Amino acid sequence: MPREPAQRIAAAFLSQRRFGGRYHYHYVRTKLRSDPLYPGVCAALAGTGAPLLDLGCGLGLLAHALRQSGIGLRYHGLDNDRRKIAAAGRAAARAGLGDTRFEAMDLSLALPPHRGSVAILDLLQFVDPARQMPIVDGAIGMLEPGARLVIRTGLDDGGRRARITRGADVLSRVLGWMNAAPRRYPEAAALRARFDDAGLRSRFSPLSGDTPFNNWLIVAEHG
Repeated sequence: MPREPAQRIAAAFLSQRRFGGRYHYHYVRTKLRSDPLYPGVCAALAGTGAPLLDLGCGLGLLAHALRQSGIGLRYHGLDNDRRKIAAAGRAAARAGLGDTRFEAMDLSLALPPHRGSVAILDLLQFVDPARQMPIVDGAIGMLEPGARLVIRTGLDDGGRRARITRGADVLSRVLGWMNAAPRRYPEAAALRARFDDAGLRSRFSPLSGDTPFNNWLIVAEHG
């Protein structure tokens, strides 16, 4: 993301306390400047008008990125990390984001009712492998005509990039940024089969940018 919009988003994460920490501010600015995730997801959702459910939303950066891109979708972010949800809510309020709400929920147990588009960004590898496809199936069932399912994930292809991706995710857990360690990365063939069975058109595109990771952007929608 260009420097100025990244800076504007990061500013919403500055602590209002006199001696508040600046960790989220620096993390957000660095993340937005270095990771092609949010421009890629915004491009994938451009032209849609359906409400968006963001599964594993973290700090809610997608809500900010969408607004910066002029995409005014009603947004609902869910994450099982209550600290991140609290920070996401504060930042959204500071930025004046409308039609945006955040909620703490353990997505490994259940999904909320929803009709519209769904984003699943850097989540699947952190849940129990037995729950990965049920989460994808649940998201597929939420889609309505004109809505899209957008997934960003590493894929299990056995390559060097896949090993680097796992190492980075393990480090995120060790450092305490993630509250779970990576379990298993999905396979492209398994995801395609799910989409085909549901009658969805899907496309898989590399989304690593200048990073060494094996990240892919997957978009599925009704034909």
